[in-house]
Amino acid sequence: MRHTLVKHISRALLCGFALTGPIGCTDFLKENAPSNLTPTSFYTIPDHAESALASVYASLRFMGDGAGIFSSNWQLLEAITGTSTTETAQNSDLNNLYGLVHDGNTAHVVNYWNGLYRVIANANQVIDKVPGITPMDAAQKAKILGEARFLRASAYFTAVQLWGDIPLITKPQSAASSDFQPSRTSKEDVYKLIVDDLVAAEAAGLAWMDPSGRVNLAAVKTQLAKVYLTMAGFPLSKGATHYKLAADKALEVVTYANANPGTINLFTNYNDVHSETTENRIEHLFELQYNTTVAGNPMDNFYPNFKPVTYNGPGGTGSSVPAPSFYASYEPGDLRAKDQDGYFYTTYYTNGNGAPFSLGAPYVFKHFNRIANGTSGVAGTRQNNLNVPQIRYAETLLIYAEAQNEVGGPTQAAYDAMKRIRDRAKLTTPALGTFTQATFREAVWRERWHELCYEQITWFDMVRLRKVYNDKTNGFDNFVGHVNPSSNNQPLQEKHLLLPIPRQELLNNPNLKTQNPGYPGV
Repeated sequence: MRHTLVKHISRALLCGFALTGPIGCTDFLKENAPSNLTPTSFYTIPDHAESALASVYASLRFMGDGAGIFSSNWQLLEAITGTSTTETAQNSDLNNLYGLVHDGNTAHVVNYWNGLYRVIANANQVIDKVPGITPMDAAQKAKILGEARFLRASAYFTAVQLWGDIPLITKPQSAASSDFQPSRTSKEDVYKLIVDDLVAAEAAGLAWMDPSGRVNLAAVKTQLAKVYLTMAGFPLSKGATHYKLAADKALEVVTYANANPGTINLFTNYNDVHSETTENRIEHLFELQYNTTVAGNPMDNFYPNFKPVTYNGPGGTGSSVPAPSFYASYEPGDLRAKDQDGYFYTTYYTNGNGAPFSLGAPYVFKHFNRIANGTSGVAGTRQNNLNVPQIRYAETLLIYAEAQNEVGGPTQAAYDAMKRIRDRAKLTTPALGTFTQATFREAVWRERWHELCYEQITWFDMVRLRKVYNDKTNGFDNFVGHVNPSSNNQPLQEKHLLLPIPRQELLNNPNLKTQNPGYPGV
């Protein structure tokens, strides 16, 4: 944490030197430069609040930043699940993740820690400074604060699941702050902040959906349902009370969607899940915003290695490709596994829009932008503005189905929620009466694995359930002892339930004390 903050403070000092350095004009040096903004002079008008909030949104894109050759930060949450493998094996940090031998020096681990705390630091500034801006429209102020609290809660939610007890910082920091070297806070207290932030965001007057891509009420309620679902499972094990909280909160979104199917719904086809024309609408409750004028879509490490699927000809890295056994685990006839209809392609068009050719294997096309890369007979725009999904309505339905089943077994409403996911996949669902609570539970889990794969969600399911989908048996193994197909026969261990604290953080901040269990210390 201290290491991260020092880097940001150093950048600020460098900017200050650039603004105040000698320029040969004594008259000007007697003036206060109006652009030389500080935290006290910046947060003075509503436009400043909007700009500060924009910086929080921008910092979310750390997950798409590079992590060495042929790798991106987001691959941290895919490589360790066992649903993917690699064709290139040229990035040692990524290889260590696939092999489950990562440690506190692994770049992806370090980058996630730094990235999440950057989001938190930027959100803390907004939450601390915006209330003091006057005059400012009360509704605008409440909305900005609600969005910032959602973003802070979401960053802490990811961090507490990855590292367990972590530093809890809720105020802006400087080198003079008393908690500049913070100690860890218990998971319970971190989750309390997360829930408090999301409840506050829920009351902030947000619209149910926002086509601009800003935080909306459907995203807040679904995230809160997901937090409750996670708290019900491991490691907090709050059980029935929190399954009910999760079910009730998800049902609020489902009820609104049923009454307003033109606003919130499932897309009718899978291509709309990765189309620029459907961004921030219908099924996409919240996405990371990408535009090539600022930053282009970062998911191209899913592209097959040196196969001409885009206008660039042979390219791509293939550093994240489906584990063959996971692809084979989809039920016969499942549209999600059908070439060019679902989430995997086995053929495409030469240079994006030319003659069709076989890819030789299935590849993840869940994040493939046909508009940018081209499609049959239509050249690509070369501008990959596709957003990255974070919360889809499909997940809301599955949260409700799982949580409601835990409350009192498979009800008609829970069954209907799961069945909607299967209906879109063109699958037949056994009748409600054929399910027990146990068999329905695993049926919903299977749908989560097959519907939400490659969206950086599966790992968190593995941790909260202490279960892993076995794509060969179609059942679920205990987390400890399960062997991922891509791990060189290395079984998951108890230590893998948490990531290691980045080594540099331990060196710079003695208050973090010991490394997470099972990993090398400093």
